[in-house]
Amino acid sequence: MKVVRLISTRIPYSESAFAELVLWRLPKPVEGSAHGFRYRLAYVVRGECVLRYDNEVGKGDHRHFGQSESDHTLTTSDQLIADFQRDIERWNYENSDT
Repeated sequence: MKVVRLISTRIPYSESAFAELVLWRLPKPVEGSAHGFRYRLAYVVRGECVLRYDNEVGKGDHRHFGQSESDHTLTTSDQLIADFQRDIERWNYENSDT
């Protein structure tokens, strides 16, 4: 099996905010992950990445929310995107006055 790009898209949310989603299916898991995906999901507001989900080699699945970083367990690609969308909504709600 070869590396297959499943998603590569940019979604505008406003004139100053967008999400970028990139997801690949891999022939074997990257070091630190137990699944065959490689991904980078980012939410950028006014040129700053305020939310990111990714699985760096050796670091495994995790998310960055503002200045904090925490583990994130990937179950399915659909659930990954749903979790990311939920966190975008949360970030927008918590930062609605900025």
